[in-house]
Amino acid sequence: MEKAIKAKIIEVCDAKIAAKGENVGLSFYAFFKNKNDNPELLMEVAKWWILEHKLDHFEKAVKIKKMVESLN
Repeated sequence: MEKAIKAKIIEVCDAKIAAKGENVGLSFYAFFKNKNDNPELLMEVAKWWILEHKLDHFEKAVKIKKMVESLN
């Protein structure tokens, strides 16, 4: 996963946690604009979320942040 999207995911997770608390959930769509302007990146994150990690549609932001931070 590229550095820019990892930073974006962590930023979004931090904002959601700050606004709604440790139990807030989100989907991988939370990291993208409503306009699909980068379908390749969307598919990369969707593959990571769904195929590689078998995550549910909504997951805890703290869990996703930890997972992304552990990526090399």
